[in-house]
Amino acid sequence: MLYYLSLLTHMEDLAFFRLFGYLTVRAGGAVVTALIIAFWINPLLIRWLKVKQGKGQPIRKEGPQRHIIEKAGTPTMGGLLILIPWLGSTLLWASLSNRYVWIVLMVTAAFGLLGFMDDYYKVTKRTSDGLSGRTRLAIEFGVAMLATWLVMQIEAPDLSGMLAIPFLKTVLLPLGIFFVVVGGIVIAGAANAVNFTDGLDGLAIVPVMIAAATFTLIVYLVGNEKFAAYLQLPYVAGSGELAVFLAALVGAGLGFLWYNAPPAAIFMGDTGSLPLGGALGAVAVVAKHEIVLAVVGGLFVLETVSVIVQVISFKLTGKRVFRMAPIHHHFEQLGWTEPTIVIRFWIVAVVLALLGLATLKLR
Repeated sequence: MLYYLSLLTHMEDLAFFRLFGYLTVRAGGAVVTALIIAFWINPLLIRWLKVKQGKGQPIRKEGPQRHIIEKAGTPTMGGLLILIPWLGSTLLWASLSNRYVWIVLMVTAAFGLLGFMDDYYKVTKRTSDGLSGRTRLAIEFGVAMLATWLVMQIEAPDLSGMLAIPFLKTVLLPLGIFFVVVGGIVIAGAANAVNFTDGLDGLAIVPVMIAAATFTLIVYLVGNEKFAAYLQLPYVAGSGELAVFLAALVGAGLGFLWYNAPPAAIFMGDTGSLPLGGALGAVAVVAKHEIVLAVVGGLFVLETVSVIVQVISFKLTGKRVFRMAPIHHHFEQLGWTEPTIVIRFWIVAVVLALLGLATLKLR
């Protein structure tokens, strides 16, 4: 909403508000605002969730045994601590006439609601199993494909239904209406990949913030005609406004990490992991950087692949490739401490983000 104050610059007394017309100023404001909101409401939310949930999140019995003792009683649905500051700051600083903003907000809200329902079922039924897997996937893919279709209606005709190939100059693979399926896989896949990663205190939120910060730069560049032409990137008019959305995510993520750092006072839960991953996927679809997301978010891909490999191997041979999946639990079983795993995975996330940024120039 503050963006519209920049339109009042014809009045000299209000010339200060011209600053709100600059994307970089509003992105910086979104970070700070989300962080302030988070520090204001998060202690209240944690206390409220502890009272409402009582025994906290049910811990999987088949998971690492130390979790049953060390993490028992910790409340879940911590995604609310991210969503409220994140969405509130976005609505305050972003241009609400931008349709891309509303599409990614729709994806975030829908996946957040789905995650909340899943967490609510677990807490009320006192089970580590949430909603039916098929039901959840059907809703995720439905929302994801709808969002992709809406993006295709907005973007320029020469970009609609196109898949950009990184490292190659202006190479776009025409997929036509089949791109709806590809976009659905990217968005729903990213949501579930972050969900798999969310298994240790602070493990998921920092790589998400790293990916969000990386894509803040990417959408700023592809949304600027001059920068996009110089770097030979597909120019997506209006996509730069998503920098505000992603910047708000970084601020909200920092506010959440304050309480999720080991030992966590609250768990993210599906309420947080699903909308975080879904939002990153939706932004990648808008920015025509779907494949780059797989590089930047390579840590999430690794976690997902470890689960797929474990399941396939066990069903076909009766043997497990890893001691436990997702792969962060494998390292726990090897004797790595939780802080060691988390920090080393953060380092991997930084390296992958830098590699993803390299694709912008290596063409």
